[in-house]
Amino acid sequence: MFMVQRCNHCTNAPCVTICPVNALQKRKDGIVDLDRDACIGCRACMQACPYDAIYLNDDLGAAEKCHFCAHRVEKNLEPACVVVCPVNAIIPGDFEDPNSRVSQLTKEKQTKVRRPEQGTGPNVRYIGVSDAALHPGRPARPETYLWSDRPPHKREQWPVSLPVLNDALVVLDADRRVEWGWGVALYLVTKGIGAGAAMLSPFAGMLGLRGGSFSYGPEIVALLFTLITCGLLVEDLKKPWAFYRMLTRPNFKSWLVKGGIILTLFQMTLVATLALQYFGVTSAIMPLRVVNAIIGLGVAGYTAFLFAQCNGRDLWESKEWLLPHLLIQATMCGAITFLVFNPHSWPLRIIAIVTALLHVAFALREKNGEHHTENARQGAAFLSYIRCGPLNCWRDGLFVGIAIAILYILFVPLIAWIPLLGALFLYEYAFVRAGQLPPLS
Repeated sequence: MFMVQRCNHCTNAPCVTICPVNALQKRKDGIVDLDRDACIGCRACMQACPYDAIYLNDDLGAAEKCHFCAHRVEKNLEPACVVVCPVNAIIPGDFEDPNSRVSQLTKEKQTKVRRPEQGTGPNVRYIGVSDAALHPGRPARPETYLWSDRPPHKREQWPVSLPVLNDALVVLDADRRVEWGWGVALYLVTKGIGAGAAMLSPFAGMLGLRGGSFSYGPEIVALLFTLITCGLLVEDLKKPWAFYRMLTRPNFKSWLVKGGIILTLFQMTLVATLALQYFGVTSAIMPLRVVNAIIGLGVAGYTAFLFAQCNGRDLWESKEWLLPHLLIQATMCGAITFLVFNPHSWPLRIIAIVTALLHVAFALREKNGEHHTENARQGAAFLSYIRCGPLNCWRDGLFVGIAIAILYILFVPLIAWIPLLGALFLYEYAFVRAGQLPPLS
């Protein structure tokens, strides 16, 4: 079986929405075009595309895709693939024109599209295509391909718990790179620490953080780890020097841009709080800490809305569960970090233990709860297959790591942050990677 797969030039193109610098646009003629000179290499569009239609040009550090030969279409010429096809298998046209050949074909024959559940309005339709080809996760995956071995460095095999079609086999598959890895996982941890410190700062006195250096502690921790977070975001770009384009040509529909605004505002209010403390304006500290806590909620939670824009990664899209989970993680990170300042505080210990247990509960729900798409079920199945060297990231990061961390919180609280944050990083790495493993093509 063979099926041509390409950009679907979606009616509601998620790649256009998520791109932070407006490098992608939906033209009036329906073509989704990409300006690779404007692209900063964040690869968010690759995560948003449910059709695996965007790839990274490593030489240019920019995304590329099929643009329906827009330069030919503008001259009333057909795309090159249409011209060279010897059997007229690729038929271009205007679905909105009732007299066009494609409109007539949709009336005469049954047509199918890829991943309609994503609501993107794909504009590539197929006649006579097999369901196995439309769902690349369904065919069985043998140990060897028809003409070659499987890539030896591929880490995760297909989860045995997932059903497959035994009468359909994958005979050849390209080895796809996971674009977001340890950098994004670490960003989730550092962002959680910065946000959590601010979220707990109005309660610093009740948590035993008062007087001396304690009075500066919450803001210093929040500012330091937020700066690290911003550094990780810039470093992860394929064109890190071009990050300024998020300021000069921002797409305000993208949660990458909205998140950048929240992070910038957060740093400004943190600096203002530190300045007022330095100059002894104590009456304004508590109101500003309340403001910091509110913005900290946004810092912790905006990633849930960013991941919800990643239509190609269904495991990430459940913001009704991911949003509270991120807030719980941030509270846990803030409490465990504050224990360094006051390891004898039982309120901090209780907060850290309770949020750690809630984190485990939410993570179990993410893996074992009901998933409404095949892609999400596949991503959840991959969670327990992710490894970091000898460590199983899911098991060791969630069960072993959290159990050890709770023991440290109870008996050696001064250094309890080491096992807890290490366990959280392993979990985040598994979550980020697993969402990218289900095949889209």
